[in-house]
Amino acid sequence: MSPPPHPRVAAVARALAAAGAEGEVRTLPAEVRTAAAAADALGVPVGAIVNSLVFLADGAPLLVLTSGAHRVDVLQVAALLGVGSLVPAPPDVVREETGQPIGGVAPVGHPAPLGTLVDVELARYDRLWAAAGHPAAVFPTSYDELLRITAGTAAEVGGGLLDGTATTVGGDPVPDASPPDPAGAVAP
Repeated sequence: MSPPPHPRVAAVARALAAAGAEGEVRTLPAEVRTAAAAADALGVPVGAIVNSLVFLADGAPLLVLTSGAHRVDVLQVAALLGVGSLVPAPPDVVREETGQPIGGVAPVGHPAPLGTLVDVELARYDRLWAAAGHPAAVFPTSYDELLRITAGTAAEVGGGLLDGTATTVGGDPVPDASPPDPAGAVAP
């Protein structure tokens, strides 16, 4: 008999079911806190991993769902939104806004809905994998389903590709992630 799911994972599973999502939450043998680790564990390309990144857009929380192989260009996204400031949210704000820890932030199951941008790069993959409220829990989805269940907006959120080592799955940048490049792109 397996133990009951973690409460955050159970909450995400309920949110997915309520939204009519087709995929079911899957618990991995170990935590996967990077897109590269998740891709390895699932046997999929790193680009098929959905990173759930929380930013503060002029102080208001914003969820950006991006490909694990894609950089978020904060200047580009700020211009798209018409905001003066777009910065990664600190870990305490991520947990407060999502109810989930960095490394396990799901696209759904938050205490209150978050404005959400969905990276158009994710449309390249038939099957995507996103965190499900815990660093060892994931669920499969599609680009169209991700847009629907999050009420997200499709957006070009950046242009640079990553090597897969500087990102987290369902969270914010690793503390020693690549610094902004001259064009303003940062590692998600």
